[in-house]
Amino acid sequence: MTEEKLKIIIADDHTLFIDGLCLLLQHEANIQILAIAANGRELMGLLHTHTPDIILADINMPGFNGFEALSRIKSFYPKIKVIMLSTYNEEHLIEKAKAGGGNGYLVKNADKAELLNVIMLVSQGQSCFPYKQPVNNSAFNEADAFLKQFQLTKRELELLQFIKQNYTNQQMADHLHLSIYTVETHRKNIMQKLNLKNPVELTRFMLQYNL
Repeated sequence: MTEEKLKIIIADDHTLFIDGLCLLLQHEANIQILAIAANGRELMGLLHTHTPDIILADINMPGFNGFEALSRIKSFYPKIKVIMLSTYNEEHLIEKAKAGGGNGYLVKNADKAELLNVIMLVSQGQSCFPYKQPVNNSAFNEADAFLKQFQLTKRELELLQFIKQNYTNQQMADHLHLSIYTVETHRKNIMQKLNLKNPVELTRFMLQYNL
Protein backbone atom coordinates (compact mmCIF):
# COMPACT_ATOMS: atom_id res chain seq x y z
CA MET A 1 0.00 0.00 0.00
CA THR A 2 1.46 3.36 -1.05
CA GLU A 3 1.78 5.96 1.69
CA GLU A 4 -0.25 9.08 0.95
CA LYS A 5 1.96 12.09 0.21
CA LEU A 6 1.90 15.36 2.13
CA LYS A 7 0.52 18.00 -0.21
CA ILE A 8 2.31 21.35 0.09
CA ILE A 9 1.83 24.83 -1.37
CA ILE A 10 4.74 27.30 -1.18
CA ALA A 11 4.02 31.03 -1.07
CA ASP A 12 7.00 33.37 -1.46
CA ASP A 13 7.90 36.21 -3.81
CA HIS A 14 11.61 35.32 -4.08
CA THR A 15 12.12 33.04 -7.08
CA LEU A 16 15.59 31.86 -6.04
CA PHE A 17 14.34 30.85 -2.59
CA ILE A 18 11.40 28.95 -4.09
CA ASP A 19 13.72 27.19 -6.55
CA GLY A 20 15.98 26.13 -3.68
CA LEU A 21 13.05 24.94 -1.57
CA CYS A 22 11.67 22.92 -4.48
CA LEU A 23 15.08 21.30 -5.03
CA LEU A 24 15.19 20.29 -1.36
CA LEU A 25 11.71 18.80 -1.38
CA GLN A 26 11.19 17.37 -4.86
CA HIS A 27 12.99 14.09 -4.17
CA GLU A 28 11.22 13.44 -0.85
CA ALA A 29 9.05 10.38 -1.42
CA ASN A 30 6.34 11.47 1.01
CA ILE A 31 6.00 15.09 -0.18
CA GLN A 32 4.16 16.55 -3.18
CA ILE A 33 4.44 20.24 -4.10
CA LEU A 34 0.95 21.12 -5.32
CA ALA A 35 1.54 24.71 -6.41
CA ILE A 36 3.58 27.90 -6.00
CA ALA A 37 2.21 31.36 -5.15
CA ALA A 38 4.10 34.65 -5.45
CA ASN A 39 1.93 36.60 -3.01
CA GLY A 40 -0.92 36.32 -0.54
CA ARG A 41 -3.70 37.01 -3.05
CA GLU A 42 -2.37 34.37 -5.43
CA LEU A 43 -2.15 31.92 -2.54
CA MET A 44 -5.80 32.45 -1.58
CA GLY A 45 -6.78 32.02 -5.23
CA LEU A 46 -5.01 28.66 -5.37
CA LEU A 47 -7.02 27.42 -2.40
CA HIS A 48 -10.19 27.55 -4.52
CA THR A 49 -8.86 24.64 -6.59
CA HIS A 50 -6.18 23.02 -4.40
CA THR A 51 -6.41 21.36 -0.99
CA PRO A 52 -2.95 21.23 0.60
CA ASP A 53 -2.10 19.64 3.94
CA ILE A 54 0.51 22.30 4.67
CA ILE A 55 1.30 25.79 3.37
CA LEU A 56 4.79 27.26 3.64
CA ALA A 57 4.13 31.01 3.62
CA ASP A 58 6.65 33.84 3.64
CA ILE A 59 5.85 36.59 6.16
CA ASN A 60 6.87 39.40 3.77
CA MET A 61 4.94 39.18 0.50
CA PRO A 62 3.41 41.85 -1.78
CA GLY A 63 -0.35 42.23 -2.12
CA PHE A 64 -1.09 41.19 1.41
CA ASN A 65 1.57 39.65 3.61
CA GLY A 66 1.92 36.25 5.22
CA PHE A 67 0.16 37.25 8.43
CA GLU A 68 -2.86 38.51 6.49
CA ALA A 69 -2.86 35.29 4.47
CA LEU A 70 -2.60 33.28 7.69
CA SER A 71 -5.66 35.04 9.13
CA ARG A 72 -7.73 34.32 6.02
CA ILE A 73 -6.59 30.71 5.77
CA LYS A 74 -7.49 30.01 9.39
CA SER A 75 -10.89 31.68 8.88
CA PHE A 76 -11.87 29.87 5.68
CA TYR A 77 -9.70 26.71 5.70
CA PRO A 78 -9.03 25.92 9.39
CA LYS A 79 -7.85 22.36 8.71
CA ILE A 80 -4.92 23.51 6.58
CA LYS A 81 -1.69 23.78 8.56
CA VAL A 82 0.52 26.83 7.98
CA ILE A 83 4.27 27.15 8.57
CA MET A 84 5.45 30.74 8.46
CA LEU A 85 8.77 31.48 6.74
CA SER A 86 11.00 34.40 7.67
CA THR A 87 14.52 35.71 7.30
CA TYR A 88 14.38 36.75 10.96
CA ASN A 89 14.42 34.66 14.13
CA GLU A 90 12.68 37.47 16.01
CA GLU A 91 10.61 36.76 19.10
CA HIS A 92 7.86 39.26 18.25
CA LEU A 93 7.37 37.67 14.81
CA ILE A 94 7.29 34.16 16.30
CA GLU A 95 4.71 35.27 18.87
CA LYS A 96 2.62 36.95 16.16
CA ALA A 97 2.66 33.72 14.12
CA LYS A 98 1.53 31.76 17.18
CA ALA A 99 -1.21 34.26 18.03
CA GLY A 100 -2.49 34.18 14.44
CA GLY A 101 -2.99 30.42 14.56
CA GLY A 102 0.20 29.40 12.73
CA ASN A 103 1.36 25.83 13.20
CA GLY A 104 5.07 26.48 12.84
CA TYR A 105 7.78 29.04 12.13
CA LEU A 106 10.90 28.40 10.10
CA VAL A 107 13.87 30.70 9.61
CA LYS A 108 15.01 30.72 5.98
CA ASN A 109 18.62 29.81 6.77
CA ALA A 110 17.49 26.48 8.26
CA ASP A 111 19.12 23.37 6.80
CA LYS A 112 17.27 20.55 5.03
CA ALA A 113 17.09 18.37 8.14
CA GLU A 114 15.42 21.15 10.14
CA LEU A 115 13.02 21.93 7.28
CA LEU A 116 11.90 18.30 7.00
CA ASN A 117 11.70 17.97 10.78
CA VAL A 118 9.36 20.97 11.07
CA ILE A 119 7.18 19.72 8.19
CA MET A 120 6.99 16.24 9.76
CA LEU A 121 6.09 17.51 13.24
CA VAL A 122 3.44 19.93 11.94
CA SER A 123 1.93 17.20 9.74
CA GLN A 124 1.56 15.09 12.90
CA GLY A 125 -0.43 17.82 14.60
CA GLN A 126 2.32 19.41 16.66
CA SER A 127 3.12 23.11 16.84
CA CYS A 128 6.72 23.83 15.94
CA PHE A 129 8.25 27.14 16.90
CA PRO A 130 11.95 27.77 17.55
CA TYR A 131 13.13 27.96 21.13
CA LYS A 132 14.85 31.29 21.62
CA GLN A 133 17.54 31.10 24.26
CA PRO A 134 18.48 34.37 25.98
CA VAL A 135 21.66 35.75 24.43
CA ASN A 136 24.49 37.41 26.30
CA ASN A 137 25.70 39.88 23.65
CA SER A 138 29.00 40.51 25.41
CA ALA A 139 29.84 36.84 25.07
CA PHE A 140 28.87 36.61 21.38
CA ASN A 141 32.39 36.83 19.91
CA GLU A 142 33.72 34.35 22.45
CA ALA A 143 30.96 31.86 21.65
CA ASP A 144 31.51 32.34 17.91
CA ALA A 145 35.22 31.60 18.28
CA PHE A 146 34.39 28.49 20.33
CA LEU A 147 32.08 27.19 17.60
CA LYS A 148 34.74 27.70 14.95
CA GLN A 149 37.45 26.05 17.05
CA PHE A 150 35.50 22.81 17.43
CA GLN A 151 33.44 23.06 14.20
CA LEU A 152 30.20 22.99 16.20
CA THR A 153 26.93 24.46 14.99
CA LYS A 154 24.83 26.86 17.06
CA ARG A 155 22.24 24.12 17.46
CA GLU A 156 24.88 21.76 18.85
CA LEU A 157 26.06 24.41 21.32
CA GLU A 158 22.43 24.89 22.32
CA LEU A 159 22.12 21.17 23.04
CA LEU A 160 25.27 21.28 25.14
CA GLN A 161 23.58 23.86 27.37
CA PHE A 162 20.66 21.50 27.92
CA ILE A 163 22.94 18.51 28.48
CA LYS A 164 24.70 20.54 31.17
CA GLN A 165 21.31 20.95 32.88
CA ASN A 166 20.82 17.14 32.77
CA TYR A 167 17.98 17.24 30.25
CA THR A 168 17.12 13.85 28.74
CA ASN A 169 17.00 13.43 24.96
CA GLN A 170 13.20 13.43 25.10
CA GLN A 171 13.11 16.61 27.20
CA MET A 172 15.43 18.36 24.73
CA ALA A 173 13.32 17.17 21.81
CA ASP A 174 10.14 18.50 23.46
CA HIS A 175 11.74 21.83 24.44
CA LEU A 176 13.28 22.48 21.02
CA HIS A 177 10.37 21.02 18.99
CA LEU A 178 12.66 18.44 17.39
CA SER A 179 12.19 14.72 16.90
CA ILE A 180 14.11 12.55 19.34
CA TYR A 181 15.96 11.05 16.36
CA THR A 182 17.25 14.54 15.44
CA VAL A 183 18.44 15.13 19.03
CA GLU A 184 20.21 11.76 19.12
CA THR A 185 21.92 12.56 15.80
CA HIS A 186 23.09 15.94 17.11
CA ARG A 187 24.48 14.28 20.25
CA LYS A 188 26.42 11.73 18.18
CA ASN A 189 27.83 14.53 16.01
CA ILE A 190 28.90 16.49 19.10
CA MET A 191 30.77 13.48 20.52
CA GLN A 192 32.50 12.84 17.18
CA LYS A 193 33.53 16.47 16.66
CA LEU A 194 34.91 16.76 20.19
CA ASN A 195 36.53 13.30 19.95
CA LEU A 196 34.84 12.18 23.16
CA LYS A 197 33.91 8.59 24.00
CA ASN A 198 31.35 8.80 26.81
CA PRO A 199 29.21 11.17 28.93
CA VAL A 200 31.92 11.43 31.61
CA GLU A 201 34.39 12.85 29.07
CA LEU A 202 31.69 15.22 27.84
CA THR A 203 31.10 16.49 31.38
CA ARG A 204 34.85 17.09 31.82
CA PHE A 205 34.95 18.97 28.51
CA MET A 206 32.09 21.26 29.56
CA LEU A 207 33.78 21.97 32.88
CA GLN A 208 37.11 22.65 31.16
CA TYR A 209 35.56 25.19 28.79
CA ASN A 210 33.14 26.61 31.35
CA LEU A 211 30.07 25.87 29.25
